[in-house]
Amino acid sequence: MPIRNIAVGHYRETTQPDALKAALAEFISTLIFVFAGEGSGMAFSKLTDGASNTPAGLIAAAIAHAFALFVAVSVGANISGGHVNPAVTFGAFIGGNITLFRGILYWIAQLLGSTVACLLLKFVTGGLETSAFALSTGVGVWNAFVLEIVMTFGLVYTVYATAIDPKKGNLGIIAPIAIGFIVGANILVGGAFDGASMNPAVSFGPALVSWSWTNHWVYWAGPLVGGGLAGLIYELFFIGFGTHEQLPTTDY
Repeated sequence: MPIRNIAVGHYRETTQPDALKAALAEFISTLIFVFAGEGSGMAFSKLTDGASNTPAGLIAAAIAHAFALFVAVSVGANISGGHVNPAVTFGAFIGGNITLFRGILYWIAQLLGSTVACLLLKFVTGGLETSAFALSTGVGVWNAFVLEIVMTFGLVYTVYATAIDPKKGNLGIIAPIAIGFIVGANILVGGAFDGASMNPAVSFGPALVSWSWTNHWVYWAGPLVGGGLAGLIYELFFIGFGTHEQLPTTDY
């Protein structure tokens, strides 16, 4: 059972050089991702005089986030694992793949990276607002909550299958692009309903800088539940006890 693999770790772990380097990598990767993703929305809004909530704007956001996440995961993968997302870190913790103290260090770095990215965007755009995530008309908080669970489940499940699973083999090469693609695809699905966050850090930075917290809990609770479920299910059924190993071809 994966719950037996969960490790709290020791507080001294947060002062170790490798942990601090990993946290710095998470900070930089999240800054890169949020700067490009949030910035693309701000740029499109400026070019269209505020009419960013259009099919073209949704496609532009999906492409920008997919490309930016592909890069952010790639540059952080060899140092921190390239989580770039508190929900991914939480899913890894639930599956026993990261300690609690190291995970908290990652969370702090991710939230700081998102906040700094939004502050930089506000400065370089001459004070344009970094829009916080919000629900569309007719979408209730529980609709958005379930939507965030489902989308984040797909994201963290993809992370497990392509990056964490020890049997991934050469599949690990495409992990960053697969992770970027699932986020881009989910934005095309959920972007028109609740903005398609899937990432508490991505929601936190804009909300803090614009000081807009309406329904903000949805963008924490949904992704954390979805990420935790993905980590639990993948670790339990595909990595944990009873996992079937394919026979070598010579045994057929």
